[in-house]
Amino acid sequence: MSLPNCPKCNSEYTYEDGLMFVCPECAHEWPQQGEESAEPQEKQIRDANGNVLEDGDSITVIKDLKVKGSSLVVKVGTKVKNIRLVDGDHDIDCKIPGIGAMKLKSEFVKKN
Repeated sequence: MSLPNCPKCNSEYTYEDGLMFVCPECAHEWPQQGEESAEPQEKQIRDANGNVLEDGDSITVIKDLKVKGSSLVVKVGTKVKNIRLVDGDHDIDCKIPGIGAMKLKSEFVKKN
């Protein structure tokens, strides 16, 4: 049986201690069950088609979106460059040509 390398220092000399793996070099301990979940997973933000979005991507709006507090509408097919991903309900921060800075939900965009 091959034991996994230490997720902290990448040492190959790990050993089992009960229900835990232990690294003798850095003394890091992690559970055997769900060892993948012991490493911090970054939240992936996906567009309407399931593509993973990243900072700096270009997107296209796939639905008419009313701008709250004004009579402006972001039309279908509006292209937005250089997005920034943020935490929260509206997970995309961007500048839309002709409208200005806005936050969008990823479910209403597709990656170019």
